[in-house]
Amino acid sequence: MKQLLWALAVSAAWVLVCPAGLRAGEKSSVDEKKPGVEKNPVVVLDTSKGAMEIELYADKAPETVKNFLGYVNDKHYDGTIFHRVMSDFVIQGGGFSEDLTLKKTKDPIKNESANGLKNEKYTVAMARPGDPHSATCQFFINVVDNLGLDKDKYEDGWGYCVFGKVVKGMEAVDAIKTVPTVAKSKMLRNLPAETVLIKSAKVKE
Repeated sequence: MKQLLWALAVSAAWVLVCPAGLRAGEKSSVDEKKPGVEKNPVVVLDTSKGAMEIELYADKAPETVKNFLGYVNDKHYDGTIFHRVMSDFVIQGGGFSEDLTLKKTKDPIKNESANGLKNEKYTVAMARPGDPHSATCQFFINVVDNLGLDKDKYEDGWGYCVFGKVVKGMEAVDAIKTVPTVAKSKMLRNLPAETVLIKSAKVKE
């Protein structure tokens, strides 16, 4: 009987200790996928400041990821630039060619910002004009935590849809964000003084 009570006491102690350990560190909104779930696609963005790898969360933002991969596979991003660089906010690109010509786009997509993903540092989100459902090809990378862009905090009630995160090559992001900028026009108020080129965007095999 004493042996049985001892075994139960040890089991109870293990149950109490385990949850406490799991709560010790708060997880981000882009935790690892559960076992058995299909692996997320990764896009390699090769830029003039180095390469970076972006993991895409198709389970959280299926239409947005499908749209982004469509542009990648069409080579839309090859030869485009990061045209908006703000060291305390975001780096944005994918819409302008090197000669500052605005590239043609496909139809806009619906905003999937209700997916629970947050605009944390190094996450990737869709850029858009005022209409919440007007995103096409342009994207931005958060270079700091920008939680004010999330659906539950942004003024229009929609915010900006996060669909991926830079998981490798963060130093390239950090290099881009420090590039000096100039005001070229109303649309290009934070244009890098030196061209930051996206040489290519490819799905990692």
